[in-house]
Amino acid sequence: MDQKAYAHAVTALIGARHSNPFAFLGPHEGKAEGGTGGHCVRAFLPKATAVTLLAQGNGAEIGPMKRLHPDGLFGIDLPATLPGLPVYRLRVEEDGQSREIEDPYRFGPVIGELDRHLLGEGTHLEIYHKLGAHPMEVDGVAGTSFAVWAPNASRVSVVGAFNGWDGRVHPMRQHPGSGVWDLFLPGVGVGAVYKFELTGPDGALLPAKADPYAFHAEKPPHTASIVCGLGSHTWTDQDWMARRAASVDRSAPISVYEVHLESWKRKEGNEPLTYDELAAELIPHVQALGFTHIELLPVSEYPFDGSWGYQPIGLFAPTSRFGDPNGFRRFVNACHDAGLGVILDWVAGHFPEDAHGLAWFDGSHLYEHSDPRQGRHMDWGTLIYNYGRNEVRNFLLANALFWLDEFHIDGLRVDAVASMLYLDYSREDGQWVPNKYGGRENLEAIDFLRRMNELVYDRFPGAVTIAEESTAWPMVSRPTHLGGLGFGYKWNMGWMNDTLGYIGQDPIHRRYHQNDLTFGLLYAFSENFVLPLSHDEVVHGKRSILGRMPGDTWQQFANLRAYYGFMWTHPGKKLLFMGNEFAQGREWNYAASLDWHLLDIDWHRGVMDLVTDLNRVYRDTPALHDLDCEGEGFEWLDCSDADNSVLSFVRKGKQPSEVVMVICNMTPIPREDYRLGLPQDGVWEEILNTDEARYGGSGKSNGTFEAEAVKSHGRTHSMALTLPPLSTLVLRPTKRP
Repeated sequence: MDQKAYAHAVTALIGARHSNPFAFLGPHEGKAEGGTGGHCVRAFLPKATAVTLLAQGNGAEIGPMKRLHPDGLFGIDLPATLPGLPVYRLRVEEDGQSREIEDPYRFGPVIGELDRHLLGEGTHLEIYHKLGAHPMEVDGVAGTSFAVWAPNASRVSVVGAFNGWDGRVHPMRQHPGSGVWDLFLPGVGVGAVYKFELTGPDGALLPAKADPYAFHAEKPPHTASIVCGLGSHTWTDQDWMARRAASVDRSAPISVYEVHLESWKRKEGNEPLTYDELAAELIPHVQALGFTHIELLPVSEYPFDGSWGYQPIGLFAPTSRFGDPNGFRRFVNACHDAGLGVILDWVAGHFPEDAHGLAWFDGSHLYEHSDPRQGRHMDWGTLIYNYGRNEVRNFLLANALFWLDEFHIDGLRVDAVASMLYLDYSREDGQWVPNKYGGRENLEAIDFLRRMNELVYDRFPGAVTIAEESTAWPMVSRPTHLGGLGFGYKWNMGWMNDTLGYIGQDPIHRRYHQNDLTFGLLYAFSENFVLPLSHDEVVHGKRSILGRMPGDTWQQFANLRAYYGFMWTHPGKKLLFMGNEFAQGREWNYAASLDWHLLDIDWHRGVMDLVTDLNRVYRDTPALHDLDCEGEGFEWLDCSDADNSVLSFVRKGKQPSEVVMVICNMTPIPREDYRLGLPQDGVWEEILNTDEARYGGSGKSNGTFEAEAVKSHGRTHSMALTLPPLSTLVLRPTKRP
């Protein structure tokens, strides 16, 4: 290295602008202060008062290093008697103390050429094993390898308490052509807090960034990443994993309890429960209610509590609000041991603009589109991923698989799919950019979603994907080889909106809105549907589900029970947000516990008893779930009695003997001698009645009865029934007495 190159390198290093530190620091041929001949070692230690080069094997002093620059650059020309470049350590005098350290700049790269190539292709589906922070040994030396993708940065450094958060100390190695920077830091281990410090392409210093691939993060409002290896948990859920595919089959009774972990229950000081405390309290509650799955609002690390997790920054890190990643693994394991599947809300549609996150990551629009007509959500003030960039697509695909692999997650419910599918989502004319064919479809997002679903189902048998998709996009839950998006299920947002609109009507007006209950059957089997009463329906002034019900207190609870009965007997899988199982009266508040004290009130306890029985009947009655997604599993008895606001239908199982009849009376008027045709003759029994006294109802019942040979509704046999006020009845044939 000539003197001019040497002077330039020193200036760049001291000014934290050196993009290739391995070309200058560590062992090199030539002189420490520039010039040719021999070998030298250079080290940059800003706080050191003296540095000595030691032989690695016996610790013998090779010699003191000369201070080459007052800001902490040291160097030594190696003796001619020491051939080649040595393996060495450094003795550093600092703050009146002496310590021995390894020099990061004597170690080779930690990410290989194949890794970089696959990342560039967008096909490195386990890239999280390489990028991020990974505790490891290199040449027998313990430390942590750091790697980050930042192709437009002019310099990237690892900063943390281990180097005084000084970006000059540990600049990373750039791999030209791939955009990857890496560095192995000896002596940095699990628990170390760190960020990446970057300068943009113009040399401007950017806000310090959290690691996009970090497995652990500081508890908000702190924003740094924490060194944490991949899982050390010993899983005991082998039996569950072997049988879980049956639990999400289209013919299975899937009943999902949706949970926001931070507000399900609070302890003293309004603190949320930990993952271990949730395992001890939440799981038995969900088990007792008879749900088959728990769905968690997003747990990927997020900065703002008020986003409920839907604006994540640390996609690979379970939020530290409730503990560390192994705590979350223990929670999932405990769910599986209890026979409960775990579904995660997964947010791949957008991310927030917080300075420590992905936005403007390397001084360019790296993860997001540069054009705000493509890269910004108008409603949410968030940024949209650039699905056409290989490395961004790789980031998201690897993340989806990461949760299934590392945490044994059973399913991903993909948030806001409609916003991903349409380029003009929530935009006016002139605010969006058409695709290459002039259309409004986001072709790159469609390809991404299809590929994600293909990978999930191929690599993790028994796992499931669920789309929150609120439009009429065709074949969302159909295989990709048939032209579908490849999801296993789709939330039925139309059913939810129509039926909540109906049940919110005063019963005297419901006769004019009967189609709101029946319309959903026109398309009920076009997709594999989940019927959702989710968190979105109990916030932002919409009122609680109970609060939507008209009438006095008795009628409100009766309406709610009848509505739940209709939901659990309607074709489609079920989802209920926490608090609705006991009819919480107020809207959900993400910053406070549910109102558990309401269970001391009979009406609320009655609703929870009903939900428990609905799950039991749904689970134990094949006619209510066998053909949930098949048209042959449903038949109207009478959907036209709008004057009385009564509707009745038949649900069928795979076997001819598996049949039930459902009757809903949506007015507070009891109907005596209400004649209905029966699917078959013989003896019938009432197996569920939402008007039972133990639920808080009037106690009117039909018990067991024998079909009469009286024609009605096109049937040879019928029965004159008592329809309790605001009720849903479920009847099934039984043996003759």
